[in-house]
Order: sequence, then C-alpha cells, then structure tokens
Amino acid sequence: MDSMPREPVAEAPATDPAEREARWALGLVPQLGGAALKGLLAAFGSATRAWEADPQALQAVPGIGPAVARAMRRFPRARALREERARVAEAGVRVIVWGDPDYPARLREIASAPPVLYLRGGLEEEAGIAIVGARHATAYGEGVANELAAELGRRGLTVVSGLARGIDAAAHRGALEAGGRTLAVLGSGLDQIYPPEHRGLAAEVAAHGALLSEFPLGTAPLRRHFPRRNRIISGLSLGVIVVEAGVGSGALITAHHALEQGREVFAVPGRVHARYSEGCNRLIKAGAKLVETWEDVLCELAPQLRRQAPQRVAAPPPPHLTAAERQVFDLLAEGPLHIDALIVRAALAGGRVASALVGLEMKGLVRQLAGKVFERHDSS
Repeated sequence: MDSMPREPVAEAPATDPAEREARWALGLVPQLGGAALKGLLAAFGSATRAWEADPQALQAVPGIGPAVARAMRRFPRARALREERARVAEAGVRVIVWGDPDYPARLREIASAPPVLYLRGGLEEEAGIAIVGARHATAYGEGVANELAAELGRRGLTVVSGLARGIDAAAHRGALEAGGRTLAVLGSGLDQIYPPEHRGLAAEVAAHGALLSEFPLGTAPLRRHFPRRNRIISGLSLGVIVVEAGVGSGALITAHHALEQGREVFAVPGRVHARYSEGCNRLIKAGAKLVETWEDVLCELAPQLRRQAPQRVAAPPPPHLTAAERQVFDLLAEGPLHIDALIVRAALAGGRVASALVGLEMKGLVRQLAGKVFERHDSS
C-alpha cells in the first residue's frame, strides 16, 4: 500500500485511460466531492495512487476523515464502474472527468468543482448568465425571467438554470424562444428528469445547449442534492440573476455560492410586502446589482466579456473616421457584437451608432451578419 508522499507530487494527466477511470470512480463514491478530489490529487499525484493508499494516508488528506477513508476502501470500484459504463452507453450520455480538456473552464476555477460531469448535448466556450428564482413564481416573475433570458440570449449569452418549475423553466424557455443557448444543471441523474413534466423542456435544452449533472445515472432527485447542484449553476456563469425569491429560497443559496466564487450577483426588485420578493430586496440592500432590463446586466458584465473575447490583431483604422466611427470600430476589435451591445458599450445614442455602422460598412471596414450582428472586416 502507498502512504501519503512527503513531498508534493506532480498531478498525473487525465488523458491516461487508467487515471481517467480512477477519477470517474472517485465521482461514484457518494461521500466524495470536488474539494476532496483536489486534496487527493495534491497529496498522491493521481487518483490511481489515491485508490491504492492505506486508510491512514487517506485520513491525512484535508477533507478526508475516517468515514470517507473507510467508504473509499470498501467501495466496489470495478463493479461500480462496469455498471455505470453500461448505463452511460445505453443512455447515450457523455462523461467528462476533472482534467479532461473539455471540462468547462469557468467551473474548473471553483474550489468544489465536481470530479465528474454527465452531459447530454454540447458545451462551448460559454459566456453564461444564471437566472434562478422561486418555484412558485408569479406570472410577473416568470415574465421578467423569460424576457431577460430572451434578450440576453439574443446577445450571445448562454442562460444557465436548474430546470425547476417557475423562474428556472421560464428562463430556459426564454432563451430557447430567442434562438439562444441554455444549460440546465440537474439535482439528479440525467435519466431522472425532475420535475417529470419538464421532460419535453429538457429535450429542447439538450438540443440547443446541454443538460449537466454531477450525479451518476439512476440518482433520484433528493432534496439534499439541490444545494449541491446550485454551486455548479453559479460556477458555470459570469453572474447570477435572482428573480423572485423568498428568504429561504434555494435561489439565495445560488447567490451565496456566486459571491464565494467571485461571480456577479443581480436581483430583480419586487413589491415591498410581497413574500416572494423579500429575498431579492434583501440581496439588493446587501449590494446586489438591481436589474430592470437586460442592459443593466450587460453593462455590468461588459468588462468580463471584453476580457473573455479573443484578442485580434488588426491594422489601425484609417485616419478619416469620425469620432463615433472610430469608437465603434475599436469596440468591434473584441469580436462580433449585436447592435444593442454596441449602443450600451459605446454609451452613444442608437442613431449615432447606426450611422457610424453605415459609414464603416461603406468604407469596407465592417460587415453585417445575421440578426443585426456586426464584425470588423479586417484584411488581417
């Protein structure tokens, strides 16, 4: 048996098939989470060596106590992996383990990133915005969530939520109706859609984004799973918008995770004496950004979106541009932008931006794509 190394050990690559399976197996142990996985990798250098370690060495790892060490030692790893592999193949689900190249970059940043993700659909380099709130929402709240999701989706943000009744479902539907992308994070296995009436919605989400879960197939939607699920929703996102939430709402747990993870927190204000607005109003009093329209969100996230955009090297603009044309031309250096995003970022009247775009198009410096999206037409 291996004992815990006294010197730091380089982490083994997840590209090694045996190491990848060892990490997948760690994700099947109910008592283990993302923080424990990182501790094991830091201590032993690989999940393979962690499985071979004796109980005393395991217990010396932060976050691994006697109970977890015993659970690891007793876990039927080979049988559990064999059965899970068969379920995954039958369900047509994809498995991503910690260290895989396609593990979501933003989620990788959080302290408790899950060891394993089960995926139905496709992931991209997402600029995600989470929209969450009460399950028993009002028609007003659902309308606001739907509108925010649609407008932000049209502007290239991926809407992230939890597929729950109420605000979550309204957010997913808003993104889908606008032709945008949306991700749903489940508190159950991907074959256990909850609530059951959202199976059709789940299929639409998977077709225009992805369903994700850290829970193995067959895992029931137990109450204790949803707070864990919420940290993934915020972890995948640049920020979290809370729409209608009581004081004990799970949406506030998501907002708390967002604060811990360094994400932006937004809240939609509600009626002073309404129970379903109390959580949002308290968030605003505590410093959350007040949201009335999509512009409030996009303006706050603009610096992060600018940093996230790939840097493009282009020739300097010709000297005969007007001040507005030069400003718009410079903004488009970060990549294609919708005209509404240009108006917000340039802080100019819509007519001036539209006029500048026409001038830039006539000079062959900008071209219009579908949906009022513009990009620079650089020779480089």
